[in-house]
Amino acid sequence: MTDACHEPAPPLLRRGIDQFNDGGFFDQHETLEDLWRAETRPIRRLYQGILQVGIALYHLRRGNHHGVVTMIARGTNHLRPFAPVCQGVDVADLIAGAARVRQAVDRLGPDRLDAFDWSLAPTVKWAASDEGSGGPP
Repeated sequence: MTDACHEPAPPLLRRGIDQFNDGGFFDQHETLEDLWRAETRPIRRLYQGILQVGIALYHLRRGNHHGVVTMIARGTNHLRPFAPVCQGVDVADLIAGAARVRQAVDRLGPDRLDAFDWSLAPTVKWAASDEGSGGPP
C-alpha cells in the first residue's frame, strides 16, 4: 500500500467506478485511462487494475475468451499491492469478484461464454469509512 491510498478518491476515479458499476465497461476504461495516464505515482496501477477488470467484463460481453482471461490476470496483478483498501475502494472485494469471474470463464471455456451468469460479475465497492482509508467519496 502506498501513502496515496490514504488520499480521497479523485473525481475521475469516482466517475470511472460509477461507469463500471453501471455496466459501462468501455466508458469506464476511457475515464480511468485518463486518470491512469495523468498520474505518475505508483497509485496509477490501482486505476489501471480497475480499468482492466472492467475491460475483462467488456470482453466477456463480446465473447472474447482470451481477452477476459488476459485482462483479469493483468488487472488483479495490478490491484493486489493496494488490498485490502485504497482511496476508499474495497480492493480485496474486487479481486475476489474478478477471481469468481475467472473461475466461471474457465468452467465455460471459449465456446460457452454466452452462458455466463452475470450475477457473478463484480462491482467496485466503497469500503466502510474509517480514519486513514480515504473512505468513500
